[in-house]
Amino acid sequence: MRAQDNPYTPNAGARPPALVGRDEELEAFAVLLSRLLNGRTEQSMLITGLRGVGKTVLLTKFEEMAREARWITVEAEITNGSDFGDRMANLARRALLQVAPRARWKKRAARAAAVLRSFQLTFRSDGSVSAGFEVEPAEGLADSGRLDEDLTDVFVALGEAAQEHGTGVVFLLDEVQFLDSLEFEALIAAIHKTVQRQLPITLVGAGLPQLPRLAGEAKSYAERLFKFPRIGRLSEEAARVALADPAERLGVRFDPDALAAVVAYTEGYPYFLQEYGNALWNGTEAAPVSAADVTLSQAAVEAKLDGGFFRVRIERTSELEQRYLRAMAESGPQPQRAKDVAGLLDRTSEQLAPIRARLIEKGLLYTPGRGLAAFTVPQFDRFMRRTYAL
Repeated sequence: MRAQDNPYTPNAGARPPALVGRDEELEAFAVLLSRLLNGRTEQSMLITGLRGVGKTVLLTKFEEMAREARWITVEAEITNGSDFGDRMANLARRALLQVAPRARWKKRAARAAAVLRSFQLTFRSDGSVSAGFEVEPAEGLADSGRLDEDLTDVFVALGEAAQEHGTGVVFLLDEVQFLDSLEFEALIAAIHKTVQRQLPITLVGAGLPQLPRLAGEAKSYAERLFKFPRIGRLSEEAARVALADPAERLGVRFDPDALAAVVAYTEGYPYFLQEYGNALWNGTEAAPVSAADVTLSQAAVEAKLDGGFFRVRIERTSELEQRYLRAMAESGPQPQRAKDVAGLLDRTSEQLAPIRARLIEKGLLYTPGRGLAAFTVPQFDRFMRRTYAL
């Protein structure tokens, strides 16, 4: 089979050729847009899940759906150490210019530009990002120096401008878990106020499984403001479709036992399905793809995952952190008690607490419950066991 015809997409955030198993989330997003644009309230969304389950893919699909519904979309990936106030001002500016070019601004859009100018002058002394507006800052709005109050002013003004121009704005933010508590609190407070005003502005974010806890810690009412759909592995049926359909469109069939073997190995995780499909396409001489082909390709799949998907994460860790991860892997993929992991390393959980905290900060672990930690990457335990000695 020709490599140039390979339909599989084992790339970060790339949409798979068959987007399956996410109908519930897609329907919920469509309802969110429809209700807000009709002046009704609806909970925003924070999608959670492990690495490689398709959170970024969903955000991309949401953006496409929003644009088709004539919404304004602005998207960004949150990173550690970024200037959040400056970043949000840039996104709000982009949104306002999509609501209407300056020559077509109505009263509310002009006011939003003035509020945004105030915000920029408050959080960046040179005001460089909003300089192109050439407007006077709005006195008494977005100029308190408190991020939660000032970002709220920006969101309300932007929502009113969008409403005046017959559209809405959706912020699509990836890696939301990297927000610090004050930034998350400000974002939640701003969305809360737009809900109270019934404005067509919303937030859809994506991040690791600790997002519900982080949101609740930032604002107690976050659980009523957001839906927290958690996405994970595909069902067996959906996984078969994700693997088989792209090939069948090109006249290539999988034997049933080949499909079963790939689904069993990948456990239905979307990224792993794409990697295995890619390897099978490039390594199989002719259709149909058999169970023997699956067996022959497994080493290539593991080498690709180990050298890329897993390696880029483990290379950010110290030797002590790697030992901690390897000890966790000894007991499998399920959440591990800090006490049990420490015991495998002949240490106390108190002694290893800083190591565990650093791994959480680096996004390799998350805490599903008190005293527990789990891998943020599917099958990371397999990788650690075949790569590192305990």
